[in-house]
Amino acid sequence: MVKFVQFVWALAMLSWRPALEVAILTIGIYYAFNFIRGSRGAPVVYGFVVLLLSLTVLAGALQLAVLSWLLRNFAALSALAVLVIFQPELRRILAELGNQPLFNTTAEQRENIEVVVQTVERLAEVKIGALIAIEQSIHLQEAVESGILVDCEATPEMLETIFFPNNAIHDGGVILKGDRIAYAACIFPLTQRQDLNASLGTRHRAAIGLTEETDAVVVIVSEETGAVSYAYRGQLVKGVTSEQLRSFLSSLLLKKSQSRNALDWIRSFGAEKVKPSAAVVSKIETD
Repeated sequence: MVKFVQFVWALAMLSWRPALEVAILTIGIYYAFNFIRGSRGAPVVYGFVVLLLSLTVLAGALQLAVLSWLLRNFAALSALAVLVIFQPELRRILAELGNQPLFNTTAEQRENIEVVVQTVERLAEVKIGALIAIEQSIHLQEAVESGILVDCEATPEMLETIFFPNNAIHDGGVILKGDRIAYAACIFPLTQRQDLNASLGTRHRAAIGLTEETDAVVVIVSEETGAVSYAYRGQLVKGVTSEQLRSFLSSLLLKKSQSRNALDWIRSFGAEKVKPSAAVVSKIETD
């Protein structure tokens, strides 16, 4: 009887471990695919995988010993390639692990959103250009080259004053931390993407560049057309209305819980990707 129980226990141990391994690998592959999809390095990864599979099939069919050996020992080089290709994305993930959201309550978040929406409404009406970055878990000061410390309460009037053309600090972007204006006249990193329209203005390129390296949301007002746009995770959405902007910011910034556990963090790179429901991605125009 004892031996039978030991046999059953050993069988159970053998049965659940492979299932656990399969589950872990499945979840890891799924979230890795969702992380890669939509990033700047996605086309490179897809092309690399196709090339690798083609070489593997060719080496097996023709029995090419040297090529087969190179493919089997390619793991270290592929890991280095992943680090190089996804360096901005990996840095963003590691930074998010060590930081917490800045907003404290839902009411405060709604007030902060309204400040941004009212500001862009007023600036768009008179065609005054603006570049407003809303900081989340990653500190933006590390991503900008310069900036003037402001540290005052964020209000539409104060933001209008900063972006007024005759103001000495109207050039550059503003960084919002919660309900405060942290920095003004910031120079955001420009995107290095080659697939963008050549006529795309510096203001929009700076917005895309900052959101490629951080988890910030950047709201843009075109100085030429007064059109309102926003950028998030390297994607630019142009020609949005105030309601569309409010809806997107609310869906992204209003969180039910202030503490982000590991499962929440994983979901943020998987199924919980925020997409604008009402906004339509229009053609990129000159700023």
